Amino acid sequence: MTSKRPYADPVVTPELVKQHDLTSEEFERIKQILGREPNFTELGIFSVMWSEHCSYKNSKKELKKFPTTGANILVKAGEENAGVVDIGDGWAIAFKIESHNHPSAIEPFQGAATGVGGIIRDIFTMGARPEFCLNSLRFGPITDGNSKIAANRRLFTGVVSGIAHYGNCVGIPTIGGEIYFDESFDGNPLVNVFCLGVLRHEELARGAAEGAGNPVFYVGAETGRDGLAGAAFASRELTEQSREDRPAVQVGDPFKEKLRNHAQRIAGTHVDYCEARPGRRRSPGLRQVGRAVRGDRPRHERRHHARPKQRSDCGGNSSESPG
Repeated sequence: MTSKRPYADPVVTPELVKQHDLTSEEFERIKQILGREPNFTELGIFSVMWSEHCSYKNSKKELKKFPTTGANILVKAGEENAGVVDIGDGWAIAFKIESHNHPSAIEPFQGAATGVGGIIRDIFTMGARPEFCLNSLRFGPITDGNSKIAANRRLFTGVVSGIAHYGNCVGIPTIGGEIYFDESFDGNPLVNVFCLGVLRHEELARGAAEGAGNPVFYVGAETGRDGLAGAAFASRELTEQSREDRPAVQVGDPFKEKLRNHAQRIAGTHVDYCEARPGRRRSPGLRQVGRAVRGDRPRHERRHHARPKQRSDCGGNSSESPG
C-alpha cells in the first residue's frame, strides 16, 4: 500500500512574487492588509484581483472621467457584469466592450475567440438575450514595405478567424466593425469586442442572491490547464519571452456557451414560476466566475496544449468578418 505526500505550497519568495507580477510596493501593501505575509494561495488571489485586467489600477483614473449615472441607467458601469440602459416601454439594453489584446498577441486565434466568448457571457449573465457583436481592431501594416509584415499578417489572419469562428459557432452575428493599420501596433494588436443584448426590466439578473437554502449551480466548459494565470498574464509587458505564456490563453468552447445561454433563458421561466408560489421568497442571482478561479502556478508547472483545428465556419448562423 502506497501513500502520496500532500502537496506542499511553495515558499513565498521575492522571485515568486515577481512571477505573480506584483511589485515590491504591492507586496508590502498586501502584508499590511493581512497583518502577515501571504501564503501561496493568497498571493495568487491578490495577483489576479490586483492585475490591470481585473482592477484597472492604471486606467481607472481615466475611466472615472466618463459619466456613469443618469435617469435611464438601470445598472452602472462596473456595478455588474455589464451596463444596462432603459430604452422605454419596459425594455432595456445591456452592452459592454472588452479588450483581449495580450492574449491575441500571443495566441491570435484563441485570444480573439475567447474575447468574443467573454463579452457574450457578460451580456447573458445580466438576463439579456445577446443580439449582435461589433469589433474595433488595430494591427501593424500587412502590406509590402514593413519589416514585420509576416508577423502582422499572422496576427491579422488569426484574430479575424477567431472572431468569425466563435460568432458562427455560438450563433451571434458580428454586424460591423472598424480596422486600422499602423506601425505602432507591430506585433501588439488591439482587439476590442462589443456585444449588445435586449431584455425586459423584470428579466434583469444580478450577481447576488438572497434567501436560505438556494441551490447553487456551477456551469461551464470542461476545465483544463489552459487559462491558468490568464488575468495576471494579460497585464504583463510583451517581450520575446511572452510566447512562453501561451498556456495562459484559454481555449474557448462556443458550443458549451451556446447551450449555457439557452439553458439560462429556459431556467428563467422556472425561476419566475417558483417565486410566484406561496412561501417561496428566493432571489436568484447570476455571476460569471471567469478569471476569478484561475489561480497562478509557477511557470515551470504549466504545459502547452494542442490547439483545436482552426476553422472559420462551424455551420449554423453566420457572422461577417470584422472590418
